[in-house]
Amino acid sequence: MVHNIAIDGPAGAGKSTVAKKVAKELSFVYVDTGAMYRAMALYLLRKGVNREDPDEIGEACQNAEISIEYQNGEQIVLLDGENVNAHLRTEEVSAMASVSSAVPRVREKLLDLQRKLARNMSVVMDGRDIGTTILPDADVKIYLTASSLTRARRRYLEYQEKGEPCDLAEIQKTIEERDQRDMTREISPLCQAEDAVLVDSSELTIDETVEKILSVYHSKVSEKE
Repeated sequence: MVHNIAIDGPAGAGKSTVAKKVAKELSFVYVDTGAMYRAMALYLLRKGVNREDPDEIGEACQNAEISIEYQNGEQIVLLDGENVNAHLRTEEVSAMASVSSAVPRVREKLLDLQRKLARNMSVVMDGRDIGTTILPDADVKIYLTASSLTRARRRYLEYQEKGEPCDLAEIQKTIEERDQRDMTREISPLCQAEDAVLVDSSELTIDETVEKILSVYHSKVSEKE
């Protein structure tokens, strides 16, 4: 039986960290959508596509086959059957991903690939529009949020640990501006799906947040069985 969990929410809410832990607990596949965009960028680079030409990018991306597997607990990104993990973090790939991800046909192609993964295996996916656009039929939809101040404090601590200079008020302002942009963008704006369960992690630890989502999952799935 295939089950899917969609986790959406604003930047800095801890979606990826929580989604990976939920997937591990349930032995589901965590679908790293960002890594899929990078694999597509690598494919386009290998094809020698002109990054200034959206039509050429849109045409070239149609034949790419990208999927995600787990081997010995490690996420493996497969591009046309080849493990490309070692090639995804280069500056060249980042630059191409930034350009190609804005091309509608690339987004459509990756949507198809992500849905295909979710049809074939139990997955946890996180983002801004998973429950509303990518997996509208997911068994469980979570809208994970936290106050902008909580999210700013978390980011602030991350910067401090790395020894990077930062200002809490400035970080909070940046987060609130990004929320506004994400909620008002034309294509797939950030919003809570009607059937999503709201989880506010402002006062919760990561493990408490994971527990809350797991209990939502178990109750939803037992209702269906």
